[in-house]
Amino acid sequence: MSNSGPLIGITADSEEPGGYSKYPWYAIRENYCSAVREAGGVPLVLPHEVSLVERYADLLDGLLVSGGAFDVDPALFGETNMHPTVVLKEGRTDFEIGITRAMLKANKPILGICGGQQLLAVALGGSLIQHIPDEINEPLAHEQPNPRHEAGHNVAIKEGSRLHQITGETLIPVNSAHHQAVKDVPDNVIVDAVAPDGVIEGIEDPSRKFCIGVQWHPEFHISPADVRLFKAFVDACK
Repeated sequence: MSNSGPLIGITADSEEPGGYSKYPWYAIRENYCSAVREAGGVPLVLPHEVSLVERYADLLDGLLVSGGAFDVDPALFGETNMHPTVVLKEGRTDFEIGITRAMLKANKPILGICGGQQLLAVALGGSLIQHIPDEINEPLAHEQPNPRHEAGHNVAIKEGSRLHQITGETLIPVNSAHHQAVKDVPDNVIVDAVAPDGVIEGIEDPSRKFCIGVQWHPEFHISPADVRLFKAFVDACK
């Protein structure tokens, strides 16, 4: 088997002492890595070393910003108030915003997943909904009650977008595990996927080599569209 695929950095989650270790520890779900490998890439999990973001950006061919049970600090998108449901992991966010901006500056491929899409949107100059039930009328169950390896709802994909070109679909089933979402994006960024309740589910910057964020978790391969998305991302990293 060839091991010459592009090197894809994947951001890890961080946990406080307890559970796995009595000391602070990193975590990553296995299918983030296996999805990259199956698409032809070489996954590399990144620790939160802010001082090394430029070195990582030089080393990596692409970046996958993963999700997690936490939120982006509202101060990063210009809001002074913080919703009571917001949970911060400042060390993780400091690293992720740093490495994302470094990869954007280098115009290297980026795929943001769930919270990673939200962070990518902020790095591109957008803003977030801090708690969907407070801002969306009759919202879907975006924190779906059924398992994450099953679909929770559909999303409509914008015709003519890069996401549409990649997936070949205008409507796909997705899983859903989030209470925040992208609110606004700059004029140069396209909203390429939307849920039936109007929540933004996908964004892309067409001016860049590959810069896509999705609100769902395509690493679970809910549909063939998810597999195609990972393949297109890894191919863009070559």
